[in-house]
Formats: sequence, structure tokens, C-alpha cells
Amino acid sequence: MKYDTAERLIWFKGELVHVNDAKLNVLSPTAQFGLNVFEGIPCYWNDEEKQLYAFRLEDHYRRLLRSARLIQIECPYTPEDMKKALIDVVRANEYRENISVRQTLFVDGFGSWGSSEPVEMSVAPIPRKCISKEYNKTGLNVCVTSWRRINDNTVSPRIKCGANYINSRVGQREALRSGYDTCIFLNEAGKVSEAPGSCLFIINDGRLITPLITDGVLESITRASVMEIATIMGLDVTERTVDRTELYTCDEAFLCGSAMEITPIIGVDGYKTGSTNITEKIRKAYLEAAAGNSADLKKWVTAIY
Repeated sequence: MKYDTAERLIWFKGELVHVNDAKLNVLSPTAQFGLNVFEGIPCYWNDEEKQLYAFRLEDHYRRLLRSARLIQIECPYTPEDMKKALIDVVRANEYRENISVRQTLFVDGFGSWGSSEPVEMSVAPIPRKCISKEYNKTGLNVCVTSWRRINDNTVSPRIKCGANYINSRVGQREALRSGYDTCIFLNEAGKVSEAPGSCLFIINDGRLITPLITDGVLESITRASVMEIATIMGLDVTERTVDRTELYTCDEAFLCGSAMEITPIIGVDGYKTGSTNITEKIRKAYLEAAAGNSADLKKWVTAIY
């Protein structure tokens, strides 16, 4: 790493600038209303190959453009533009460690919450060790929050936008006030949905179970990766509606996401979960794939250097 985190370069409106020189209009729709869509793209350092790999980059950009389409903002950037911006800023900072890259399309100017342009982009990398502490824990004590998950008929969880994360915030703040690491949301039907910024799996009798996308779940790239890895490992994977009480009786449980990676849940509402044997095997396989060490899943990584 060439620069300290507080002095790093970011890609902002077409230029590489010092992080403190990236100025945003305080009256812009993104500042006032959270009118932006974004991706958190994990990159992993492979020390043997002396290479940094971006994980499932094309999938992240496809989801970013779907989010922009759903929220109806006019994106002037192609996936090739996005990829070049990410590679340029990571190289400029000379990162040779695991990092997370926030790539954001935001509505600038003096418009309102109904504006669709002008759309600008920022790309901000940061070392993984500097992100939120719940993403650096080895096990999570969680609660079921009293807040409900947003749904497709209110503000669709398919849209990965800044404003949607207020839903995650209220649940997370409730969890922290109650002494937990994070929370799990129920949907409007009272069925298990997901956690703030991460998806949920439970394990019973060696079978992975995860809520349906239509239960208020973001179309998670990490979730899809876990399902494919588990299938390769010979594990049975089921997508179905999950009841709250299943969280209290499962053999294992874990959260997954680009920032969360694969993190075991060690307790829900005071109910202790069992072992983490299968979770740890999946986590190891996921990290191996993300670092470019899996021949079968090399398709998932993009070399930065």
C-alpha cells in the first residue's frame, strides 16, 4: 500500500484524486436523498502469485447496471469503463493486500429525488482490515430485529442503492443497542429474510438452506457463490421460505456477503447454535476461490496487475 487510508487516492468523476479532494455538492440528489447505486467489490491478494484478484467483477457490474435501470438513472459508463477505473485506482494505490472497493454511480447536480441525471461515478478502495468491525469477527451473536425487511412493492431489495440501506441501519442500530453484533430481518409475512448487507444460510443434517430471493433478499453474488461451492463439495442446497424458530434449532448458521465473506453465527436471540464444521469448510473454499487458488473457479477472478 503506497498511501495511508486517510491519504489514499480514489477515482472520482474521471480523475484520480486525493480522497479529501473529492468534493460532492451538498445539494445533489445523492447527498440529500441517497440517490445512488453501488457495489462493494472484494479483491484478494494471492501471495504465491504476487497478484491481486477482483472477485466476480463482471457479475458485480451486471448487478450495478440492473440497479441503475430499476432506480431509473441514466448511466453513462460501460462495464469496460468501470473495470478500467477500478484497476487504475487500485494500481495507483499499489495495494498488495485484501481490499474492498466501493464503486458508486451517483446523481450529481442540483436536482431532486426525481432526477435521473447527471450521473457520475466514484471508485474508492480500502484495506479489508479498515472496514466495519462486524465484518472482521470470527463469530456473530445476532438477534431478530423488530424492524421488517423492505419488499418488492415498497423499495425493492433488488436495487442496491444508498437509500435502501437505511432499512439495514435501523436493524443494525437496534442490535447494537441490545448488545448484539448484528441482526436478522423478517419480511412482511414474518418469514426470515436476511441481515444488514448480508444473506443467511442455516445448516441442518448437512443440508444448506437459504431463504428465497422473493423473501426480500438481495440478489447476492456471494450467496450464489456459496451455493455453487457447496454443490461442488457435494452438499445439498435448498432455497425455501424459512421460519424464525428454525434459527433457534439449526445445527449451524452463517451470514455471507462481499464484506461479510462467510462468518459463522454462534447465537440467535440467546439460542446457541451448534458446531461450525461445515461453515468453516465452505468459508475456506470460498476464500481459496476468491484468491484465485481454485482451478475450477478461476473464471470468477480478474487479475489487477
